[in-house]
This record gives sequence, structure tokens and C-alpha cells, in this order.
Amino acid sequence: MESESPTETKKGKSKTPKKAKESILKQKSPAEFFAENKNIAGFDNPGKCLYTTVRELVENALDSAEAISELPVIEITIEEIVKSKFNSMIGLVDRERVDEELYDDYETAKAREKRLAKEARAQEIQAKNAALGKKVKEHAVSKSSKGRGEASFYRVTCRDNGRGMPHDDIPNMFGRVLSGTKYGLKQTRGKFGLGAKMALIWSKMSTGLPIEISSSMRGQNYLSFCRLDIDIHRNIPHIHLHEKRDNKDKWHGAEIQVVIEGNWTTYRSKILHYMRQMAVITPYAQFLFKFVSDAPDKNVTIKFARRTDVMPPVPVETKHHPSSVDILLIKRLIAETSKQNLMQFLQHEFVNIGKPLAERLIGEMGPDFSPKMAVKSLTDQQIVRIHQLFRQAKFDDPSGDCLSPAGEYNLRLGIIKELHPDMVATYSGSAQVFEGHPFIVEAGVSVGGKDVKQGLNIFRFANRIPLLFEQGGDVVTRTALKRISWNNYKINQTQDKIGVFVSIVSTKIPFKGTGKEYIGDDISEIASAVKSAIQQCCIQLKSKIVKKMQAREQQERKRNLSKYIPDATNAVYDVLKEMAKSHASKKKRYEEGDADILRKVSDHLITKETLYEKLTQHVEKVDYEMALEYATQTGVREEPREDIYLQSLDGKDNFFDFHSPIFVFRLFL
Repeated sequence: MESESPTETKKGKSKTPKKAKESILKQKSPAEFFAENKNIAGFDNPGKCLYTTVRELVENALDSAEAISELPVIEITIEEIVKSKFNSMIGLVDRERVDEELYDDYETAKAREKRLAKEARAQEIQAKNAALGKKVKEHAVSKSSKGRGEASFYRVTCRDNGRGMPHDDIPNMFGRVLSGTKYGLKQTRGKFGLGAKMALIWSKMSTGLPIEISSSMRGQNYLSFCRLDIDIHRNIPHIHLHEKRDNKDKWHGAEIQVVIEGNWTTYRSKILHYMRQMAVITPYAQFLFKFVSDAPDKNVTIKFARRTDVMPPVPVETKHHPSSVDILLIKRLIAETSKQNLMQFLQHEFVNIGKPLAERLIGEMGPDFSPKMAVKSLTDQQIVRIHQLFRQAKFDDPSGDCLSPAGEYNLRLGIIKELHPDMVATYSGSAQVFEGHPFIVEAGVSVGGKDVKQGLNIFRFANRIPLLFEQGGDVVTRTALKRISWNNYKINQTQDKIGVFVSIVSTKIPFKGTGKEYIGDDISEIASAVKSAIQQCCIQLKSKIVKKMQAREQQERKRNLSKYIPDATNAVYDVLKEMAKSHASKKKRYEEGDADILRKVSDHLITKETLYEKLTQHVEKVDYEMALEYATQTGVREEPREDIYLQSLDGKDNFFDFHSPIFVFRLFL
């Protein structure tokens, strides 16, 4: 019997396999890429989006003011926008629900009955426990059935007194992703060219509303106003309005206003924590933070006052270190250089390559190279040879002159201003190097203070910006928790209120992950520098803590001695009376000095009261002498000091600042 073919058995069911569609090559603009991968820039969810928007606007404002050496005055406002107001802003008429069952928060009668019964039982149990005197937990309020479609909207406004922006550049500065002014090799708060642009992209995705920018530069008699959004697919600005307006107040700076979806409730603490840490690391700035809501009890207004008018130097752009470049970078430098020959190129485009070293390097490259050869004529193979030699040769480390750390003075002031600790120590390390990039680590350790929890409170900063997320894997956290023996410095890691502040500045911060939230623990140079800086602070604190303990022991000793004076007086006086009796009856004779004392006892010239007074004076004298010795050993640095606040003077005066770890002395000419 012949077997039937599959096609005959399953007649009519066979299908001709479809041909796979041909792949079509597509391209995405940078704006489209970041819109689809917004978590890369820290826009993970509505709450994080609100936090990141505030952070980016504040940091841009600080950069803008510092660029013209202006003491920053920054106002940041978050205004809650209710649904009805938001709908009117976008021209949408409110509509009542018709089909209730269509909505995600719809609750059937049976489900409602079940929920109410459960809440009633919980309240009954709570009442019984209260009657029995048991500790009553607060009744958990049932979560409101908030549908997925509902959202909270906020208008975020940031105003500064910085340099402002050129009128014609504003559209591209906000409406073109990966365009910016921070791409040179220097210490900057951000380098991606995203910042406010990502806030604009998120605004477009969540509300569809444009961003509004007002700006004016020094000396301008007009104010630039621009309302725009971004064409995601073409990565170009879509301008609604761009005009010049009167600048009657002669104001300079920028004001940026954007409406976004967010979540203040879940990220309130993070935003306020960020503002407080920013006030620590920039005590020369004044911040005014406001949260405005229709419910007055939710409103928040916090002013972080300026404590000093001494600003860190503006970071300067530097050249590349030979050991830190790759082949592509060498090719780009060759294409952009104005130098003609190889000798000039090496000396001009790289740090730490002088003429003698350049000659030695060219000689080591081989016979195909010469000092006078045209740098533009280098072949790919010759460029690879240069790169190989750069990786193998020994070069001096770059200096830290291009860096702008906060400074020990500012760090100390910031910690004192915001935490009010019982004692604080700061340390600023010298410039060190990793992979050809200079970096400086500054640290502060405080003990005690207000709003500080028991145990380690770690504050991390990178290029003078706070890092709040992914703390567990950070080099600072790991070092503070695992590599510092706090007990050796008389500090109790679990019971004392310890603040650990570490600020790292560099031309290249080795962030882990795309969110730029933590610095990895795998770079030994940075890990070692962080540990050393914290230890230096602990050494300073140990001497202060030991002296404080000694002073406390002296006070305790004085209290104990004073407590036993009455008993000692009675005992000594009774002995003296017995000795006086035996001396008077000539049973026992004493030397002239002792006999004189005993006669005074007999004549009541020495009484219990005089003895008590003398013993009290002796205790006071011993305590005074020990205190004097303590003060002498401690030195004048530990004398009581009074805080002195100097008013800012007119910036037109000529002066020099002399910096020390503890103070800044200003000499006016």
C-alpha cells in the first residue's frame, strides 16, 4: 500500500512559506535615539525625570554664572499643575466619564463591598488593641485607585544671573541634541550635550508643550525670548516664537521654563537632598527653592544662603596627555592642527612634550619619520606607530593646574553651614593621575550636627555636583565602609553621627553606567587617593577627640574630688584634733612646724570651715594648672574662636586673595 503524501493527507491545509521581508536600512537622529532610550540620560520614570530636570537646569545655571566669575544667585520653582489647568493650557475641554467600566480604576460593587469590609475589620482590631493598651499601628490608608492614564504635571522654572546666551544661538542650544559648549578637554559638570534638551524631549513626549527661554547678556539693552520644541526625527529646533524684548532692568542671565510630567511625592526627598548637597559644595552660591501647589500645606520654600564670596578658579581647557589618546583622536588632532611638521605637532597638541623629548620620540619612531615631515602626510600605519610609542613611552604626569576643586576653605564652610557639626576636618590632596588624566580628591569628615543620622552619612561629589543614586558600588562608599578603621581614630562607626564628604574633580570622571551616578571601585589610583584623603581627616579629628576626652576626664576628676571634700575635711580635722590633744598632754612631741599647726587647731584658728575652704582652693588650683598645661600644649589654634562675617565689598576694588586651609586673607590695594 502506497503511503499518502502529507499534502494529500492534509489537503487544503498546506501553506507556501512566506518570504522574509527584505531588511530596510534605517537611520535615527540623535534626538530620536535618546527619546527611545531616555533612561541613558537619567529620565527613567516621571519622578526621576522631575529630579533630573531640576538637576540639569541648576548645573547649567551654576556653569553660566561661574563662567563670568559672578556669584551665583539661582531660583528654582516647581509648580504643580492640576489636570483641569493642564487641559486648559493645551486647549482640551474637560469631559466627564460616560463608560465607567472602561477605566483602569473602575471598582465593581462586589469589590467595593469587600474592600470596605476589610477596612472595617482592621479598624475593629485596632480599637481592641487600643483598649487593651497594646501598641497600635497606624491604620494604613488604602491606596487611591489611580489609573495608569492619570499623571501629575509640573512647571519647572530656573532663573540665574549668568552670562546668558547669544540671541541667534538659543534655538540650537536647546533644540539640537549633542550640540554644546562643553566638548573640550577640561573639567565640566556635564559633557553629553543633553541636559535641558532631554527635558525638552521629555516635555514633548509627556505634555506636548514647548520650552520657553528668556536670556540676556551683560551690556545688552534687549532680552531674547524664545518658545520652541524639537523635531525629534530631524534633530532640529521647531521655533514657535523668537524675538527681542526690552530689558529695562538691565538683567543678565537666563530663565528656562518647561512643563513636564513628574512625581513630586516620590522624589521630594531626593530633590531637597540634592539642593542641600549642592549648597554644601557651592557655599558661594545662593539658592532659593520653591514648590508651589494649590494645597497651601504642601508648599515648600527653602533658601540656602551664601556663606562666602570666594569662588574656585574657572577650569581651563588643557591639551591631551600622550598616554591617554587613541588612534582616532590622533587622526582628529592631525586634521584640526594648524602646525605643519611633526615636531611642531607633538609640541603643540600634547602636554609634557618639549622639544628635546619630541626629538627623542621621533628618533625612536624609525627611519620613516623626521622632525620636518609634513604632519598631514602621515599614513595610517605611521599613526599606529605613533600611538604604540605613546602607550609604551614614559611621560611626566600632567599637572592639576587645569582643574578647579571646591577648595578646603569652601568645603569646610559648606559643611558647617548646612550640618552645624560639633567638629569637622577637611583635606585637599595634590593632583594625581589615572590613564593620563589628572584628578584631585578633597575630603571632609564631620562628627555630630543637625539632621544627621547615626552612623555613616556619605556625601559624594564629582566635578562639584552631588551624586545621589547607585551609592553601593561607588568608590567612596566602599572605601568608607570597608577600608577605614574608624575605631582607630576614636570614632564609633555605628553610634556617632559621622558625615563623610568626598569630592573628586578631573578632566575625565570615570563614571560607571550611562547615568553618570557613581564612580567605579576598580581604578586603584582613585581608590587609594580617596582612602588617603579620608584618613587625613580622621587623623585631624582624632587629636581633637582625644583632647576633648582629656578635658572631659579633667572635669570628671574635679567633680569627684569636690564630692569628697566634706568627708575628707571631717576625717582630717578629727585626726588633727586627736594629734593636738596628745601634743597638749605631752604624750607625743612634734616638730616645730607640725606643732604650730596643732596649736592653731587647739586655739580654734584652724576649724573645719577653714580646712574645707583650703581643700576647695587646692582642687581649683590643680584643675586650673592642668587646664593651663592643656591650653599650652594645644596651642593658640584651639583657643575659643568667634565667627566673623564680612560683608561683600564692591567688586571694583583691586585685591589679592591669600588662601589657607582655614581662612582666606584678602589684601586690598
